[in-house]
Amino acid sequence: MMRSAVITWAPMSTLAFAKYEGLGNDFVLIDNRHTPEPVLSAAQAVAVCDRHRGVGADGVIFLLEARDADFQMRIFNSDGSEAQMCGNGIRCLAHYARTLGIEPTADRYRVQTGAGVLDIDLLPDGQVRVDMGAPALLAGEIPTTLAPADQKVIAAPLNVAGSDWSVTCVSMGNPHAVIFVPDLEAIDLERIGPLFEHERHFPERINTHFVRVLSPTHLQVKVWERGAGATLACGTGACAVLVAAVLNHLAQEEATVELPGGPLQIRWDSESNHLLMTGPARTVFEGTLQLPPLGSSSTR
Repeated sequence: MMRSAVITWAPMSTLAFAKYEGLGNDFVLIDNRHTPEPVLSAAQAVAVCDRHRGVGADGVIFLLEARDADFQMRIFNSDGSEAQMCGNGIRCLAHYARTLGIEPTADRYRVQTGAGVLDIDLLPDGQVRVDMGAPALLAGEIPTTLAPADQKVIAAPLNVAGSDWSVTCVSMGNPHAVIFVPDLEAIDLERIGPLFEHERHFPERINTHFVRVLSPTHLQVKVWERGAGATLACGTGACAVLVAAVLNHLAQEEATVELPGGPLQIRWDSESNHLLMTGPARTVFEGTLQLPPLGSSSTR
């Protein structure tokens, strides 16, 4: 039996929601099919994500109607910024869509995201496999100024906080910097993560992943997400980590990417050039929000 929660700011409008998590990366999901834009403002999404005065989440995901797909995904991060895509979030959204009565075709959804239309397979064991598309590797696509716009960024030198780092950059619809290190425990993520996120060579900020290579098929990661901070998992980041490891000749094209919240299985398919991500998602609870009208500030 699922628990129910009511979060109150003011006795105004109410909104049903579901709380989901994928490897500890947690989201508030909202059925938004009755209107073409998110029913919450960015400020209201920040209030919902507040872990002391709101529901608590890494982001708010809206399920909207789509013209050329089964549905559309929009997501606000916990700081109110909008992300193009979220790998853990889209797995949660697939499970949520089924609870809303949106039936997949042959156990497959096509979902419109800011990174394009993606195919999502609901597997018999309850896990979800997402075709994350092809990685973008050129500096201008990511974007970053660590190399000329038409060149890849592989093991590029970068000084942050007085230390020299070797950075490989990949976009999976959103930008990622991957750094291979011998000791994850030595990384002070709360200190160094924000410095990477706002480093001047990343004009749209950056998701940063510190990686220890345990074997060519097993990678261990610490995650700093732009707009959310330290998180337990990042699906697009896990894909970027595998791509970066292959480009640096450190991993095979299929590996377990072990995140703080648990493992994802990632495969870089050589035929299609697409990344396939497989992992879990589950419902945490359902509830009702009471919130101020759109356009007003929900923080105090």
